[in-house]
Amino acid sequence: MKYVYPVILYPDDDKIGVTVPDLPGCHTYGDDKADALLAAKDAIEMWLWSAENQDEDIPRASESLDIHDGQTLTLVAADTDEWRRAHDTRSVKKTLSVPSWLNAQAEKANAPFSQILQEGLKEYLRVS
Repeated sequence: MKYVYPVILYPDDDKIGVTVPDLPGCHTYGDDKADALLAAKDAIEMWLWSAENQDEDIPRASESLDIHDGQTLTLVAADTDEWRRAHDTRSVKKTLSVPSWLNAQAEKANAPFSQILQEGLKEYLRVS
């Protein structure tokens, strides 16, 4: 899923702090503005990914926010499908069936079943 959330950047000692007011507890920082915005994207994606996986409600993005002197308000785009592909690489065991004759030929050829299944699913789903 794709989302856009407002974030507030603020000076924090020698770093740039970031808070995402619409996502409780979603805070991060960066060494400079670019680093802070990249960290914000990652933090938002992780927060939303967790909420999606636990079937929690996803908060709506605020239309406007008040900021104070020294703060900067900007928007950050987040893609939980992209985050999931990059970070959730754990394997899950699946039980499946193939015809006996196909299994025999595949075993004789030392076919890497998991790899072939993953490649086939990616092609079928048009994902990488």
